[in-house]
Amino acid sequence: MTQPPAMHQRIGLLGGTFDPVHIGHLVTGLNVRHLLDLDVVLFVVAHHPWQKADRDVTDSRHRFDMVAAAVAGHEGLEASDLEIRRGGRSLTADTLGDLATAHPGAELFLIVGRDQAANLDTWERVGEIQALATLVVVDRPGFAGMRSTGGWRVLEVEVPVLEVSSSDLRDRMAAGRPVDWLVPEESLRVARERGLYGLPG
Repeated sequence: MTQPPAMHQRIGLLGGTFDPVHIGHLVTGLNVRHLLDLDVVLFVVAHHPWQKADRDVTDSRHRFDMVAAAVAGHEGLEASDLEIRRGGRSLTADTLGDLATAHPGAELFLIVGRDQAANLDTWERVGEIQALATLVVVDRPGFAGMRSTGGWRVLEVEVPVLEVSSSDLRDRMAAGRPVDWLVPEESLRVARERGLYGLPG
């Protein structure tokens, strides 16, 4: 029988493709949880990320299993397959709505990088997102600022700067270059076992 969700009061949502998950994702989640005293940060793995429609994306269950392996044993960090179970396109408004229903009365915090925050006006049903969550903008280098924060409840936090990108990691693995310490070893084990990213088994 499926267990009911834990009734958290302060929930962070760190959504993404996580193709693959890397140390920058984990450092962000860990530091935001600490700085904002969140009960949990959910690493919500996108099923069909609408922003990545122009490229092939690793199967969502593989990506979820890599995230779950990465956060296992880290208190307050959890992998979420909410968008995978819902199916279809992964939209933040739907995910926040589901979390609000599952955790009535909880405060929701949507964690994004400054680069994402600069493009929030391109997201679907922005008004619903604004009504449901406080926006947490993580400081990253190379972006001068946001276009607008109109209508948002915004918190800005700084985390250690790590120049890591999933696209670069995919290229490294495909070329046989090492990604040790950039991708959690537990996640690499999953990727190797399943022959992902051209890694030898």
